[in-house]
Amino acid sequence: MDVFLLWHVHHAGPDHRDSDGELSWDEADGDDVKILGVYSTEERARQRIARARELPGFAEEPECFLIAASVLDDDQWTEGFVTVTE
Repeated sequence: MDVFLLWHVHHAGPDHRDSDGELSWDEADGDDVKILGVYSTEERARQRIARARELPGFAEEPECFLIAASVLDDDQWTEGFVTVTE
């Protein structure tokens, strides 16, 4: 079963898109990424975007939403990780 995760990015700087026009972010630079919800259909996620665009904060960055489809009960991170310090 697919679910649709809805994210919004509040950008700390002026760059919102990469060279391909895709939404980009860098939390290390102060961009704030938040999940607004998980929806059963893409259409429901789009309806939530329409409602969110009317709210403070979201209205200032109305094109900074991202819908990501994901398979329910599917492992996404299957390997360990390392922490790199400077």
